[in-house]
Amino acid sequence: MPTTLLRDSRALATLAVPLVLTQLAQVALTTTDTVMMGLLGTQELAAGGLAIVIFNQLRTMGVGLVTSVGNQIAAAAARAEQAESVRKSGPQKAKGTKEAAGGGDHEEVRGIVRASLAVATLAGIAGAVLMILIGQALPLLGQDADVVDRAQSMLFALAPGLLPCLWFQAIRQFTVGMRRPQALLQITVASIAVNAGLNWVLVHGTWGLPRLGLTGIGIATSTVYLLSFLALYVSAKRDGELSPLLTLSVMKADPATVRRLVGLGVPIAATYGSEAGFFSLTALMAGSFGPAALAAHTAVNQLVYIVFQVAVGLSHAASINVSRELALGRVDDARRIKNTALACAAAVMTVVGIAYLTVPRLILAPFMDSGSDRALTIATHLLVVTAFLQFFDCAQNIGVGLLRGLDDTKSGFRITLIGYWAVGLPAAWLLAYPLALDTIGIWLGLLTGLATTAILLLRRYSASLARRGDAVAAEAVSG
Repeated sequence: MPTTLLRDSRALATLAVPLVLTQLAQVALTTTDTVMMGLLGTQELAAGGLAIVIFNQLRTMGVGLVTSVGNQIAAAAARAEQAESVRKSGPQKAKGTKEAAGGGDHEEVRGIVRASLAVATLAGIAGAVLMILIGQALPLLGQDADVVDRAQSMLFALAPGLLPCLWFQAIRQFTVGMRRPQALLQITVASIAVNAGLNWVLVHGTWGLPRLGLTGIGIATSTVYLLSFLALYVSAKRDGELSPLLTLSVMKADPATVRRLVGLGVPIAATYGSEAGFFSLTALMAGSFGPAALAAHTAVNQLVYIVFQVAVGLSHAASINVSRELALGRVDDARRIKNTALACAAAVMTVVGIAYLTVPRLILAPFMDSGSDRALTIATHLLVVTAFLQFFDCAQNIGVGLLRGLDDTKSGFRITLIGYWAVGLPAAWLLAYPLALDTIGIWLGLLTGLATTAILLLRRYSASLARRGDAVAAEAVSG
């Protein structure tokens, strides 16, 4: 058993490690933004944190719309490779495999890429408009007036960056589905340096430019998303295997393929939106306790977001591997992927949790204004809850990815509605207000909701895979 787990972990790491590193590098963009906001002061950190919460809410849902692309491409590529292999072994076998696989070339992959870029374009435009409208509604949500003014200005600067951000995500899913994600890391690391430089120039008005403050951070972020998309596109076009399959002719996208991606993507977007909305609403709840509470919430939430990228990388890798194994009929291998991903996540979360509990102020130092003792005290207490919360946060994200590997994108949404909104949110409200635990109560409610969601998702995956295995066994017997 340990030998098998070690072997499976190495196999998962082949795809997961580049993805985890890419996710961590990508989150360094918002981390840089958060650090810059913290240097500007508590009010700016609160306002910028609120703007980023809204941006991330819409960005996350847009990403969800194209997330199934990686799974669809992985399965299509596996079928094409299998058909090609059988063709080389004999004409009769090749004929049967081609019919079963739906074709022996990669035209299916090419069609999925076109459709994914069309979906990303529509989502980017709609999301940018919605972002501005939400910003205008902030005064109705009980937020501090000065915080609202600063947040609205930043949202105007962030909105244009949503479209290239989603284009980047569509091409990213293509490269991951083809199991060639290496360029992602290089591009994202480079974008960190560009983002930091632009932040410094635009925030402080270096080189004769006007001092833009929070607005400068938003402009820098939008610019970096555009440059990242262009860099990834150029990199993919230089890849001999990827280039023939990548096209920007979104107007030629097959309507049936677009509908299929939307049908798979809407539940994923709803699932991601359900989780992001859960966290967004808790940010608004934290804001009701004042700027210090919101600043503390923003800082700790950013830490959670950083660590969460480990789960995102593992979830994507596990999901792609499940799609590939099932396309090849290997149900037992798909079953082991769950345990491998969870074991890897638990090991990382244990190390991070120990750091949260032993050196909290050191960890919070880059995000907090040292002059705000109240915000720092609140954040330190929140880290205690976070040390345990992150286990369930990672587990539920991996569960969503595993179900996506089964092309089951609807169950995740239904389960998150139960875990986040029927359990987590009422618990957060009860603990924060009637029981007067304030921001700590909010985070205990988050923990409760995430734990419930994780348990339900993983149970669903095990049950669904068991049914899939029974069906394969029955087909083998009848065949």
